[in-house]
Amino acid sequence: MRFLVRDRLLSFGDDYWIENDRGDKVFLVDGKAIRLRDTFELKDTRGQVLIDIRQKMLALRDTMVIERDGEPLATVRRKRLSLLRNHYRVSLADGRTELDVSGKILDREFAVEYDGELLAVISRRRLRVRETYGVDVVRDDADPALLIAVTVCVIHLAEKERGVG
Repeated sequence: MRFLVRDRLLSFGDDYWIENDRGDKVFLVDGKAIRLRDTFELKDTRGQVLIDIRQKMLALRDTMVIERDGEPLATVRRKRLSLLRNHYRVSLADGRTELDVSGKILDREFAVEYDGELLAVISRRRLRVRETYGVDVVRDDADPALLIAVTVCVIHLAEKERGVG
């Protein structure tokens, strides 16, 4: 499954559509600019909120929390001691499962893995539309909404850390 994201500097408060590879709108990322902390909602085409994404307050490192139906789903934070590449750790709410996100986040060239197995590839390569990147969900049993939420989180955290946007 491939999703296409028009890449503008995603600043807090921006809304943008994510399309499938046929050009159909699939998800809306709704940025909430009036809040004290960075907040996004991932909505379906009917406007129903599928996932809430919030900056965690009072954390030592920048951390984003992903929730579904008011229940915690995952926590995203930069991995400590990652010198060569951007590397983020996603801890799922079950407490046992962790996803690794690594690559060139600001260049939109990175991957999401679970236990060494590829779940999604985020890339600008092979796309003809300028300022667009693809989110290719590799596994059929993966949750596309969760992987897109993880993508939104790591890009937002990386841009915030670098002072972009």
